[in-house]
Amino acid sequence: MLVLGIVLWLSSMVTQSCTSAIGPETLSDGELARHYNSRYSIFDEPYGIDFKYHNYEQMSRFLRATSLRFHNLTALYSIGKSFQGRNLWVMVVSSSPYEHMIGKPDVKYVANIHGNEAVGRELMLHLIHLLVTKYGSDPYITWLLDNTRIHILPSMNPDGFEVSKEGFCEGSQGRYNARGFDLNRNFPDYFKQNNKKTQLETEAVKEWVSKIQFVISGSLHGGALVASYPFDNTPNSLFQSYSSTPSISPDDDVFRHLSLTYAQNHGSMYRGEACSPSQPGFKDGITNGAEWYPLTGGMQDFNYVWNGCMEITFELSCCKYPPAQDLPHYWEENRVSLIKFLAEAHRGVHGFVIDENGNAVERASVKVKGRDISFLTTKYGEFWRILLPGVYRLEVYASGYTPREVEFMVVEEHPTLLNVTLHGTKKWTQSDVWGHTTTERRHTAMSSPHLDHPVQEPVDTDSIVFPNS
Repeated sequence: MLVLGIVLWLSSMVTQSCTSAIGPETLSDGELARHYNSRYSIFDEPYGIDFKYHNYEQMSRFLRATSLRFHNLTALYSIGKSFQGRNLWVMVVSSSPYEHMIGKPDVKYVANIHGNEAVGRELMLHLIHLLVTKYGSDPYITWLLDNTRIHILPSMNPDGFEVSKEGFCEGSQGRYNARGFDLNRNFPDYFKQNNKKTQLETEAVKEWVSKIQFVISGSLHGGALVASYPFDNTPNSLFQSYSSTPSISPDDDVFRHLSLTYAQNHGSMYRGEACSPSQPGFKDGITNGAEWYPLTGGMQDFNYVWNGCMEITFELSCCKYPPAQDLPHYWEENRVSLIKFLAEAHRGVHGFVIDENGNAVERASVKVKGRDISFLTTKYGEFWRILLPGVYRLEVYASGYTPREVEFMVVEEHPTLLNVTLHGTKKWTQSDVWGHTTTERRHTAMSSPHLDHPVQEPVDTDSIVFPNS
């Protein structure tokens, strides 16, 4: 009853505080510069972020300054360099910025993959500022950072941005990397062989996502106003052309929900209005990528198929590189959506795969039955899957172990915590003789922001477990 009471209280608190947490800013420019939690600052001078476009050097200075001032909340690292030698900076914002939190998800945003689509790049800097300055004083953001590690890559294409021009709403100047490649056509493709030479920036992202099991991701673009979800490509289109046929993924219901979460919390995206009479409108502000237009080598399909990460593409502005004076408007339109979308990582099912001795089983293949996209457990045996309310079956396979199939239920109010024990094939062959089944009974449970490490002691994890704290 105590756990139930705590969870219900936390859920109520988070819901009620969301509006105040990410509601309109009321501070003047001068006040905003000093509005941060001094516990995490080692400087007395003002800290802030202006509504202007920041070139590579200015962006780097802001990220370094943030890392120094808020060293207990942020970690700055580079996943590689662009063709012209610029760092691909990533900033982690979390109450555990330097270490993965066992049992808690990693999430990410990637912006400016097309160098001339500049709004997302600036919104990421403002998002970083919002998170670090509101932590400790705002319940919703404090909860999010205490239970999530947020990785933000403000610019995947810094070379392209440097040659782009403010005020250019259309055109391709700066869209490509310094070698003339479209980075959002440069990833491995599920439907067709992608023969384009892999670029440094693409390789850096591929290596990055192979090392961290991201649960949810947003890719920020410009030139339209819509949330676009997988699949981006289709086996039926022989040419890159506009199509009216959607390419449905096994997790279509989840992708539609995630897209609607962003669109409905956005200032205007939910209306689905076209940017111009020559462009289509989008019902509820969302679209299947291939139904809008098919493309080969997109990043969101790669994240989903190769890494089990649920990525949505967000087109944030009709103008690709609008005047800087419009940035406050775009920030107001997107601020709530940017926060609420990341919180969706705490929906569905999560848990651990361990052996009969309580040791983590790394790289076990986990799949929701009927959804043909599998994903792998981390070195701690962790897994996550965003799912809508319902009853599901989880299929778990690992070399040297008997496969398992576990039935579980997902509810709306909280994620389901599910641990699965695998038995070594050599030790447990006799169970097949006695007719023991590998299909388990249904489990449901309440969750908690805290989860104990799964390998502390041998435990019975053939059922959902409640954390001790």
